[in-house]
Amino acid sequence: MKDTKQHFHGSDLEKIEHVYQIPKEELTNFSANVNPLGISPMLRTQLSKHVDLIAHYPDRQYTQLKEKISQYTGADKQHIGVGNGSTELISLFINRLHPKKALIIGPTYSEYEREIFLGGGSSHYYRLKEEQDFKIDVHNLKKQLTEDIDLLVLCNPNNPTSSSIYQHDLRQILDYCKELDIFVLIDETYVEFSNKIEEVTAIPLTAYYNNLIIIRGVSKFFSAPGLRLGYSICGNQPLRQKIDSHKNPWTISSLASYAGEIMFDDQAYISKTKALIRNEREKIYHTLSSWKNVKTFAPTANFILVKLLKDTLPSSELFKALIQKRMMIRDASSFPFLNDKFFRFCFMMPEDNERLLLELRKHIEAQ
Repeated sequence: MKDTKQHFHGSDLEKIEHVYQIPKEELTNFSANVNPLGISPMLRTQLSKHVDLIAHYPDRQYTQLKEKISQYTGADKQHIGVGNGSTELISLFINRLHPKKALIIGPTYSEYEREIFLGGGSSHYYRLKEEQDFKIDVHNLKKQLTEDIDLLVLCNPNNPTSSSIYQHDLRQILDYCKELDIFVLIDETYVEFSNKIEEVTAIPLTAYYNNLIIIRGVSKFFSAPGLRLGYSICGNQPLRQKIDSHKNPWTISSLASYAGEIMFDDQAYISKTKALIRNEREKIYHTLSSWKNVKTFAPTANFILVKLLKDTLPSSELFKALIQKRMMIRDASSFPFLNDKFFRFCFMMPEDNERLLLELRKHIEAQ
């Protein structure tokens, strides 16, 4: 086995296989933040019956898909855009807005900074503080929102901290950004896992703020990263039309579009997912909070951030030890403002979570 300092993401199973000589099929991936139930049963049954859709071009306007998204989210269908995954939509939005200077709330997902850099802009971070459990201080944030900033980016709930900003604070942020002519991009990839989605999601606010765009996808909650289906909600019609006019037509395949229509209708699957994640989140947080050698941060999404308090155990060594047990967590030291004492893992099926907690206890709580 090779020794390595690499940082592995949830999608890096082939790299893991190569470095550690472990077949990827044997790994339980606690790093990918994907719904452990797998794809929607309704999708599994229905999609194969409509394989002939690939013989036809999709509707250029994706009318039925947008109708389903509207019903699912409560958003005005005129405010909905669709794309080849949330990553394409983030890229399209940033390229059209072309920010010269952006403020990113972090630690968070690296794709925002990358897209801003590729567009010729610069990124600066507003740091969420560990001593405040990575919760936002709106008053302090306002001090960092200066007139030279033209874009604020936040992930809500945030990856990797699993903390959330709630609507009453979002309104304050949006009002202040409106005064300074700052656009706000909110990535809601994980919001459907939240216990209080109606208090966290900013979708209702798109009816009142034209300096707001929300990005979502189906990769995590619907366990469909290979489908490459994302959608945006934006009440600023000129901007949304500008994005659509610069997007290649038919970036979503006929099958992916139809798959979306099915998934958003599978209420049994949606309810089962929410119940599973809620129960596992409460159980795991309660368990870890009783351990003396870790600090846990209250999760609001489908994953949890943990800090190791033992000087002798860095997150990279814990990662390697668990890989040998065929379990992959995320060494979070590659995120801005975090170090080699932080790791993150998502909630899987109860038996998998029990197995992980048992192994974690051996390494973390051992004297």
